[in-house]
Amino acid sequence: MADPKPEEISHPPMDQLQGFEYCIDSNPSWGEAIALGFQHYILALGTAVMIPSMLVPLMGGNDDDKVRVVQTLLFVGGINTLLQTLFGTRLPTVMGGSYAFIVPIVSIIRDSSLQQLADDHQRFVQTMRAIQGALIVASSIQIILGYSQLWGICSRFFSPLGMVPVVALVGFGLFDRGFPVVGRCVEIGLPMLLLFVALSQYLKHIHARHIPVLERFALLLSITVIWAYAHLLTASGAYKHRPLQTQINCRTDKAHLISSAPWIKIPYPLQWGAPTFDAGHAFGMMSAVLVSLIESTGAFKAAARLASATPPPAHVLSRGIGWQGIGILLDGLFGTGTGSTVSVENVGMLGATRVGSRRVVQISAGFMIFFSMLGKFGALFASIPFTIFAAVYCVLFGLVAAVGLSFLQFTNMNSMRNLFITGVALFLGLSIPQYFYRYTTGAHHGPAHTNAGWFNDFINTVFSSPPTVALIVAVFLDNTLDYKDTARDRGMPWWVRFRTFQGDSRNEEFYTLPFNLNRFFPPS
Repeated sequence: MADPKPEEISHPPMDQLQGFEYCIDSNPSWGEAIALGFQHYILALGTAVMIPSMLVPLMGGNDDDKVRVVQTLLFVGGINTLLQTLFGTRLPTVMGGSYAFIVPIVSIIRDSSLQQLADDHQRFVQTMRAIQGALIVASSIQIILGYSQLWGICSRFFSPLGMVPVVALVGFGLFDRGFPVVGRCVEIGLPMLLLFVALSQYLKHIHARHIPVLERFALLLSITVIWAYAHLLTASGAYKHRPLQTQINCRTDKAHLISSAPWIKIPYPLQWGAPTFDAGHAFGMMSAVLVSLIESTGAFKAAARLASATPPPAHVLSRGIGWQGIGILLDGLFGTGTGSTVSVENVGMLGATRVGSRRVVQISAGFMIFFSMLGKFGALFASIPFTIFAAVYCVLFGLVAAVGLSFLQFTNMNSMRNLFITGVALFLGLSIPQYFYRYTTGAHHGPAHTNAGWFNDFINTVFSSPPTVALIVAVFLDNTLDYKDTARDRGMPWWVRFRTFQGDSRNEEFYTLPFNLNRFFPPS
């Protein structure tokens, strides 16, 4: 038998992913784009409901307060998505609430000056105002790092090898929001997972009017079927005598969103009152802002690949971080209860549908703003059990993680140096946050537990984030361990031409600002 040829056993590295019918600047028909935009909106509801459902009761808020926070988070998320897709990186990324802010927010909630307030509603309002003040101050970190181009300068130390663990753990690091949540109501979570995979992968070749309907709209179709199935189980009394936690995760009538939602309510700045400012709260919140910056950097690089675009140049990345800082400032002004970051699940949806169109994501922003004002209609969709979203996350987070691993094609993985850096960064990026999580679960406080609350928040937040730990380990090792003679092994010859706007002719197509604004903000 003849020896295989090299081209038969290897695949050449490719700048852009193949097989996308619509990339960042190409658009499907308006009807298809609207349906795809609605699908992105539905997917964004999971986090928009989950974070307020977790935090608002701790703050002393009731169901009415929770609904208002959900509406505000969606409204500001829609505005931030439009700003990011128009003037930021211009990548098709949905901006949503971030779990990275939970540690400093819980620290504010537990502040003794707030806990001593006897009236629950008064405690909720005062806590929300304290969170707003901390977000407003902390947002300056991203605004300064972004618009000063400092983050772009820092990104010059990133290589394809160093970015592999960071982007991979943007997806892998969210594993606790996947099947562990599906397992809370496996009778609806597992069918959702299987149906979504079947429609999007095994039946994707079924077309209607030359459109792969089942692949492209797998989320809408599977959620419709499983939501109806879950409602049937609820109406039939299947959970009537089950534990309360099971009912919360399985029933379709336990969210208390529809009954509490007003018909029309437009969120507005300072709706909870004037923000209050505390230096300790602000310093603690700055750690979450740094974490969201790093997580969004990884998500931006994944979105660029899943939109079949070139990696964003340094100044485009900085521009996006600057606008994300503006987004966190808006979070503080409106009172969303948390800060903003790139929605990882919506990045994964670009790959699942093989549609990376910017217009589709902008339409989804329109849905976010519209349904946040029409409370009853928005609450109807927001009442979908979170278990259903968790089942989809199992696929979408995995897709984003795989994009991170795809950067290995530009590196030499026959190098022991590269194997060491990749393996150690991936392992510590998962292991250290897991230690912080287990310690916090058992002791009800993080491993950092000193008299300086801001210091505790900073350490516990930074080291609870898998992408952040991975970036610290990978970038440090990659730039200190035999780095002088290993540029080719690290993938730098491929990466270096994407550092500047003029480095690749395709950058103008993907990242040029609209309305001829590049005349006033020339790319570097």
